[in-house]
Amino acid sequence: MQFDIQMAIPILERTPQVIEALLYGLPDEWVLRNEGPDTWSPYDVVGHLIHGEKTDWVARMQIILGEGDKHFHPFDREAMFTESKGKSLNQLLDEFKALRKENLQQIQSIQFTDELLNRTGIHPKFGTVTLRQLLATWVVHDLTHINQISRVMGKQYEEAVGPWTAFLGILNRSK
Repeated sequence: MQFDIQMAIPILERTPQVIEALLYGLPDEWVLRNEGPDTWSPYDVVGHLIHGEKTDWVARMQIILGEGDKHFHPFDREAMFTESKGKSLNQLLDEFKALRKENLQQIQSIQFTDELLNRTGIHPKFGTVTLRQLLATWVVHDLTHINQISRVMGKQYEEAVGPWTAFLGILNRSK
């Protein structure tokens, strides 16, 4: 499927609702556990998504569409470990929902053309990237983390399901 902003927006709009439906009000045993060392809990993932809303997708879009230097600032993939401290998961979910709504309002105020979508920025690792690639990545990034949240939660019952582990693909995928 080729990138189409009108196809992307519904996914971006639904992500906060999907994650909220999965996590809101759950006990800590579900939302604070991870898959082991150097892995993220659902709580961590929501914090990561918030940091992205603040510093990644729209900020980088503005660099691409703006005048001047086209270099992106490096993205701190683990900023949530300090930025989320002291906040409840429900607070993070509400913050994510509000930030996403603001960012989508900005996106929807732009008249995207092929010329705009083909404009480029400079990623610190990948080099030249297009706005089209950035926006498509935002969608897939959301879907990746919805999958991750489900996988981490499923892992909590890995032993409890006994022999059915063999038939549960979510328990047989690597991190």
